[in-house]
Amino acid sequence: MPMEEQPHFRVPLSLLLFLSLFLLPTSFSSTHDLQILNAERRIDLTSHIIKVYLTLKVENLGTSPASEVHLAFSPAEAEHLAIVKAAATSGKRKKKTYIPLDVKSAELPDGPNGTKFFTVTLLTSLNKGETATLEVLYILTHSLEPFPVEITQSESQLVYFRDSAILLSPYHVKEQTTFIKTPSTRVESFTVVDPAKRAGTELKYGPYEDQPPYSYSPVLVHFENNNPFAVVEELEREIEISHWGNVQVTERYRLVHAGARHKGAFSRVEYQTRPDATGVSSFKHLLAKLPPKVHSVYYRDEIGNVSTSNLRTDYRKSELEFQPRYPLFGGWKSTFVIGYGLPLQDFLFESPDGRRYLNFTFGCPLTQTVVDKLILKVVLPEGSKDPTAVIPFQVDQHLEIKYSYLDVIGRTVVVLEKSNVVPEHNVPFQVYYTFNPIFMLAEPLMLSIAIFLFFVASVSYLHADLSIRK
Repeated sequence: MPMEEQPHFRVPLSLLLFLSLFLLPTSFSSTHDLQILNAERRIDLTSHIIKVYLTLKVENLGTSPASEVHLAFSPAEAEHLAIVKAAATSGKRKKKTYIPLDVKSAELPDGPNGTKFFTVTLLTSLNKGETATLEVLYILTHSLEPFPVEITQSESQLVYFRDSAILLSPYHVKEQTTFIKTPSTRVESFTVVDPAKRAGTELKYGPYEDQPPYSYSPVLVHFENNNPFAVVEELEREIEISHWGNVQVTERYRLVHAGARHKGAFSRVEYQTRPDATGVSSFKHLLAKLPPKVHSVYYRDEIGNVSTSNLRTDYRKSELEFQPRYPLFGGWKSTFVIGYGLPLQDFLFESPDGRRYLNFTFGCPLTQTVVDKLILKVVLPEGSKDPTAVIPFQVDQHLEIKYSYLDVIGRTVVVLEKSNVVPEHNVPFQVYYTFNPIFMLAEPLMLSIAIFLFFVASVSYLHADLSIRK
């Protein structure tokens, strides 16, 4: 594919290494025994959620076995890091297998200031001369900077992406290559660190050989990205369990378009008559992926119910496509509520030890969305005790008490909070609790007492009224 010449500037690689923001350590007590034979990094910029796929072939040069591999992230990456996953691979192509590995935050005493480390625990320790191949996925949010920061209705959205042509690592890297994929072929400019080239929607940096630990070579890419920057500033999901056969879910969204801010007047006529030429970075419809067998679905905003929605359901999934009252441009916001019911038997189960547990999906149902703050509340039936939440990643937890109709002692609410949530956080979680079935009689008993008191009051009123008339 022919390469296109773009405005750029060239800086010698050796000079960039010396001008690096990261100081080279003089000794490596725990990391010098390992080296990376080959590193391939693929950065996907086709969305506002940046996905980085990293393949590492690691070799142990030391005499003692190595059971851990460290990953390093620059201060800018650490600030916007949403999730880090790692897996060990074996086999080739179609016979390739992936085994998830444990990844935890760590600290290295010889690391540059502000660098964040994660430790990947290997399945089996590497002896001297042995190698292992790791597949790493990490996701960055809020890492694309709109430039210009304001655009009109008819302009495309351009953004900056900042990174390094060379992998930041605590190990010596024998050979490495970085690929950057953009949404379109429109790339205004990019930093050249030889060897570097561009073909179509892909930028290639490298291969670079024999890079010392903590090498860093900053690059800047200026390109077109008209994908909607959907960010939920706050999402509150309330999951209320009723042992009478229903799970009621209520989701309150505060949505914003986090791309380049809209400037000038908005023409709805032009927007509707020329949809391909105006408002290309805006979005006017949203898609929520809901569990199967949903019922009683509603969508409303601060004004009231919104009827511009379409629900598609089958035995595997449900999809709700809906439109806000107005299209969202950069900087515009929308607040709305989605609610639906689910059959209890599909989400509530009994464990071998007699406890009951809810099995539900964490995260945000909206597709391609970043959630700055997620508050998930599980409202347990009245009388539930000893609640325990099981989640595959770290969240903040606490308990609350909620009072509803006919409640006496109130309902226990398990509150889970997490920041910087991305679609990869949409995984199952469980909430375990103990429940005495006798409490199921509480609401019918309260209702019977209320009806009885109403009947007694009505009879007394009629008797008094007849007495007065007589």
